[in-house]
Amino acid sequence: MKLLLVEDEPKLASFVQKGFQNEGYDLDVAYDGQLGLSLFRQHAYDLIILDVNLPYINGFALCKLIREDNPHVPVLFLTALDSLDDKVLAFEAGADDYLVKPFKFQELLLRTRALTKRNADHAAVKRVLQIADLELNLERKTVTRGGQRIDLTAKEYALLEYLLLNRGKIISRVDITEKVWELDFDTNTNVIDVYISHLRRKLDKGFDTKLIHTVVGMGYVMREG
Repeated sequence: MKLLLVEDEPKLASFVQKGFQNEGYDLDVAYDGQLGLSLFRQHAYDLIILDVNLPYINGFALCKLIREDNPHVPVLFLTALDSLDDKVLAFEAGADDYLVKPFKFQELLLRTRALTKRNADHAAVKRVLQIADLELNLERKTVTRGGQRIDLTAKEYALLEYLLLNRGKIISRVDITEKVWELDFDTNTNVIDVYISHLRRKLDKGFDTKLIHTVVGMGYVMREG
């Protein structure tokens, strides 16, 4: 599991990061809302943990921005604000859970496990991934666009599935290598670019709406237009 913590108190952030690392999680830390948004758009996270009082972009505003890009990723607020009004604002912004400081790490861990499991179960139920007129059937392992079947290799299929599961989000080459190839990233290889090129030729050629886009210096994103 890959998590993102947006917290401006270094000592608390370090405590939480070490706790999750000891449990086998990979957790990134951002110390302000702007950096948090940037990291979110660069990586595929399984859970976002937000404070409210953050520099540049506060937690409520950041949660709304996250929800605009990804309506499914779980968001948990971890904050000292404990009023009902603050909780209402958090859930209206798109939060899935709300934990008040001070807290026990074990409770944070349990809530994290519950949220990530719920999200995984939701993804498992969704058997067809779709964007524009492109459909990927998870059960049949088939891909069609405009009703026409598209034949993919096993690795091309795995890459397309990962892009569709993270549609609208910028996915870095490192993320693709770790999630699709499950290898340490080798900066000397262009294998990712080659497979992206194969997918573009099979998926976008002959269609006005292009679905796979390059974000220079950051990676790739799947979106309409």
